[in-house]
Amino acid sequence: MDEFARIRHWTAGRQSAEWLRSRGVVLGIGDDAAVVETPAAEDGTALQWVMAVDTMVETVHFNAVTMADEDIGYKALAANVSDIAAMGGEPRHALVSVSVPASFGPERVRRLYDGLYACAERYGVAVIGGDTTSSPAHLVVAVTLAGTVQAGRELRRSGARPGDAVFVTGPVGLSAAGLHWLSAAGERANAAGADDRRNDGARTAPESSAAVVRPSAKAGDGGSAVPISAAEAAGTAVLVRVHRRPEPSVHAARLLAGQGGCTSLNDVSDGLASEAWEIAEASGAAIVLREELLPKAGSLASYAVSASVGSGKDAASLALE
Repeated sequence: MDEFARIRHWTAGRQSAEWLRSRGVVLGIGDDAAVVETPAAEDGTALQWVMAVDTMVETVHFNAVTMADEDIGYKALAANVSDIAAMGGEPRHALVSVSVPASFGPERVRRLYDGLYACAERYGVAVIGGDTTSSPAHLVVAVTLAGTVQAGRELRRSGARPGDAVFVTGPVGLSAAGLHWLSAAGERANAAGADDRRNDGARTAPESSAAVVRPSAKAGDGGSAVPISAAEAAGTAVLVRVHRRPEPSVHAARLLAGQGGCTSLNDVSDGLASEAWEIAEASGAAIVLREELLPKAGSLASYAVSASVGSGKDAASLALE
């Protein structure tokens, strides 16, 4: 299968020509470059383009245990959608670049695109082109996303002022907790596999469904991610889903941009403290975060209690971490 056949295999028929035209696409996938129109705002005001790019690298941002192929594609686009939302913008057009190692066959990449297009459908994003090349060892997915915002109404990091209140649009820490559980589950699976090999294939029954998680196949074949059923059995499914398929706060961001009362906004995918620092530095202002007021989901608190056992940490400090 040559490059063009692979691209057709991954993208053909995903989004109808009529729908693409409704998103301002004049010429999409299949030429040297895409052509799009600048849309008109519903109220007749001028729009500006906002653009973001995000890259996900295997072994750095995900591995065969933490993410299924579909989740990789979904999250690669969702990360950009969140950046556009953090500017108060509406996501519109995506360019997708994939560098594929030999261990990823065309069907695995097709599953990656299944997840990417699922995210695109959810947030109204037209996939209009990209690039594909080989990689010597690991999968790399880079997405460039263009969106629009009313002229002069973008929400920047530099707008915070003394006296402003700081808030978040939802509870924090769930994705980190999901990754914590997935990583531990992968380590348990590897340890169980080592025990199995030492016992010449004789398997011992785990104490509970949450105690040992066995990926469904060997690493590298696309079937080794910890199954969601294991997370459901362990009571961590909410955390795992948030880590694998985050939900950008597009609606909240558009409301904040439209109402005009928000002075500064930032995506918090790198952590609340890190992103608050970015706002403080850009705005030349000090920011005080009150730990006791941080919204914590019950699923995070419950997991912190269970994960703290034998860790040498108390549940409250683990949840904050």
